[in-house]
Amino acid sequence: MIEKILAAQPERFKSILDNPDHYRLQILYTQIDRDEQNQPHFTSYTYRVNPQEYFYPASTVKLAGAITALEKLNELGINGLDKYTPLQVDSAYAGQSTVQGDSTSADGQATIAHYIKKLFLVSDNDAYNRLYEFVGQQQLNQSLHEKGFKDVQLVHRLSIFLSADENRHTNPFRFYKDGQLIYEQPLANNPTPFTQAKFGGMLGKGHIVDDKLVDGPMDFSVKNYISLEALQGILKTVLFPEAVPAEQRFNLTDEDYTFLYKYMSMLPRESDYPSYDPKEFPDGYVKFLMYGNSKERIPENIRIFNKIGNAYGFLIDNAYIVDFEKKVEFMLSAVILVNENGIFNDGKYEYETVGYPFMQNLGRAFYEHEVKRKKQHLPNLDRFKLEY
Repeated sequence: MIEKILAAQPERFKSILDNPDHYRLQILYTQIDRDEQNQPHFTSYTYRVNPQEYFYPASTVKLAGAITALEKLNELGINGLDKYTPLQVDSAYAGQSTVQGDSTSADGQATIAHYIKKLFLVSDNDAYNRLYEFVGQQQLNQSLHEKGFKDVQLVHRLSIFLSADENRHTNPFRFYKDGQLIYEQPLANNPTPFTQAKFGGMLGKGHIVDDKLVDGPMDFSVKNYISLEALQGILKTVLFPEAVPAEQRFNLTDEDYTFLYKYMSMLPRESDYPSYDPKEFPDGYVKFLMYGNSKERIPENIRIFNKIGNAYGFLIDNAYIVDFEKKVEFMLSAVILVNENGIFNDGKYEYETVGYPFMQNLGRAFYEHEVKRKKQHLPNLDRFKLEY
């Protein structure tokens, strides 16, 4: 199915399809058909999807960070403690840093809600790191594994380079209601070191360390890992909790779901706090599928609920795409590696020339296919129509 759709557009895809192993290409496309009660039924198609073929997941892991942070708040069950409760972060171990407030929020306070908002709107790394610290490395992984997402190991903060031991230790937190301390979380440590050597992860012919070229592959076994199927599975579980087994669902409230949907699909220009310059953060900034980091304005009838990632030459998008006018909905997750020289960590990747155009074309090819696809029952998508 996937190969047929792409092969029908050789001008867009032939160069990639001629050598998919080189690009470590993986695509997971899920059709959604509704029954008379508007219940979704899923049919998935794969192209080279293989949990044993490592890719660096980059910022796609932030979706899991957001969900598990909300789940932890609910499970703590403390009166007055929620995603809008002001927080402060302490430092109690090597590599840790403090937070007193957040100048980008409406009231200057840091909150879990504000971190989640920034994490989706512009893929803010520090926002994810604070959620990672709040949840803790052990709970973050256990929560996902217990839901059946086994091909997941999230072992480090993003964009700051700490040792494995430092990443196992996560910061103390304090939460305040009306100036009164209502919850204090001590320094946490995951006593079980993770290793994902079983997933492979020696990539490339060379890599840069401290501005010097090192011959030989880069070891990704100490980096985050998540399979494409797990990524889409987590997305599906959040978007369609009623359609998955109860034991797979996250402990979220109806309000949590609405909150997640809003910020997963909101565009940077629609945000007041933080306020983002549309020139620096255009609509396609974190909507690779269909828009590929382009400056094009996304029409109001289309919404993309997603989380992207790009690092080390890997481009990933994990998306649910909706057209309210044409009654189109589908899920599409894909990864491509664009690193022609085979050197990792040198900052030289073909994002602009190969990666973004491929992602844009890929999203559009499946969107065009979905527009033409016959459906017995058109979906009622009101649940995903939100106030921005």
